[in-house]
Amino acid sequence: MKGVDDVRIAFASDDENESVSAVRSYIESHHDLVAVADADSWPTMSRAVAESVATGGSDLGVLMCWTGTGTAISANKVRGIRAATVADARTARGARLWNDANVVALSLKRLAPDVAVECVTAFIEQEQFDPDEAATIDMIRDL
Repeated sequence: MKGVDDVRIAFASDDENESVSAVRSYIESHHDLVAVADADSWPTMSRAVAESVATGGSDLGVLMCWTGTGTAISANKVRGIRAATVADARTARGARLWNDANVVALSLKRLAPDVAVECVTAFIEQEQFDPDEAATIDMIRDL
């Protein structure tokens, strides 16, 4: 993958609040934000972000909805996507490290703005997966 500063991030949220604004601002100021068309539903926006990642239009994806669960489930329907719902930076880092997750889903209602940004930062800054997990990650890819 590219260096952390060159990462293209597809981002979408089905609502707007301080956490969403903080995450969007962080991505815009530190990375290349890939525009994803506005959607009228979270499954549609999740698919748009996931397809951007799966086709190489972006390197990673960030989704935000009420809990993060529905967007992760929807994104995981796209072949090649490994979306993880996270609520803390350690889990976000682990999702990349041990599962090679390429999309992170966050709750926009349950995470404070600073915690949401910490999650996204940890997710993006974990540049590669643990080589000891390669066989397991290949098994996930083959499902």
